[in-house]
Amino acid sequence: MADDTAKPSLIRIAELLHSHGVEFVVIGGQAAVLYGSPIPTYDVDLSYRRSRQNLERLAAALRAICPTLRGAPPDLPFRLDAESLAVGANFTFNTSLGPLDLLGWVEPLGEYEQFVSRATTIDVQGIPLLVLSLEDLITIKRHLGRPKDRADLVQLEAIQRLRGSGEI
Repeated sequence: MADDTAKPSLIRIAELLHSHGVEFVVIGGQAAVLYGSPIPTYDVDLSYRRSRQNLERLAAALRAICPTLRGAPPDLPFRLDAESLAVGANFTFNTSLGPLDLLGWVEPLGEYEQFVSRATTIDVQGIPLLVLSLEDLITIKRHLGRPKDRADLVQLEAIQRLRGSGEI
């Protein structure tokens, strides 16, 4: 049996969050890869429910992977608790498991509750991951329009066409 370090960051982070009962949806490049996009991504993007209970569970889970604010001065104080997570919405962290972006607000879709009902469950290495719908992922990529999003968009729209034709 391979040790945990052989698992992809997404799986290791998902296992940790599941073990704490955190409600989240996989979004961004990792979601694109799960739908079949060949474009690699190196960070994990997740959206999370912003209820008090979920913020408490999220803060407890995050403590295990020693997050630091990416791009912030190293001496900037940051208290990792439900209150701090409630004050912000979107966080970019470096963690012991790699880069992790947590989005409480996903442009242009809104908060977790506004798109979770359209999410798809995909089993990855025995872990049921809730993944942003392909249609919502395309909407985001179209809206953002950065060069990397346009490249993703080509792949995602091709996957959508193939699914619509029944080829995949």
